[in-house]
Amino acid sequence: MTATGHVLRVEGLRLQRGERVVLGGVTLEVTRGDIVALMGPSGSGKTTILRAIAGLERFQSGRIDVDGVTLAGGADLSTDTLRALRRKVGMVFQFHCLFEHLTAIENVCLAPVHAHGVAPDAARARAVELLRAFGVDHRGTALPRQLSGGEAQRVAIARALAVDPPLLLMDEPTASLDPERRTELGALLKGLQRQQRTLVVSTHDEDFARDFATRIVRLRDGLIA
Repeated sequence: MTATGHVLRVEGLRLQRGERVVLGGVTLEVTRGDIVALMGPSGSGKTTILRAIAGLERFQSGRIDVDGVTLAGGADLSTDTLRALRRKVGMVFQFHCLFEHLTAIENVCLAPVHAHGVAPDAARARAVELLRAFGVDHRGTALPRQLSGGEAQRVAIARALAVDPPLLLMDEPTASLDPERRTELGALLKGLQRQQRTLVVSTHDEDFARDFATRIVRLRDGLIA
């Protein structure tokens, strides 16, 4: 955790695409164990903030600190910084983005083995543990197309947590879930919170945010409203 006690600190984050200002100077602090819901209309910058934190979007100015790893506006990420960031942040995309040619357990093992040098046996043991914790260990040999939407999402969460990052980012996690699965997801996130995991979630789902978030941050036109 950073010296200020925050797992995540965003200061003056500004991001433009051409002439369009997507983020106009966002400042945000998130402490360990928070579940922060980013809310706002489409185009307000919710997903862009997540992508910038994860090192997937270059931003023009400002600063992002994730548990001691700092990203500076206008600068390209070095290989060492990117590698360190990957240990601090896990991201679950809206459409899961599992590799279609790999089984569930192979998807979870991929980054630890190939990006972080974890021994295959240790990575597999960790993958089995995570899939079991999320109730999908019986689907370990299934390909993504053989999984239900809820199962694919749980595998994607397991993949994001495979290297035990302190911060988990989720983009519109309830978009394709029915009410029962939505409640199950909320309970899963609360379980992660009890383990002192920190979550930042972009969502349009007011009920989900009210029921499960510890804090709601509303965005409009690239600014915190």
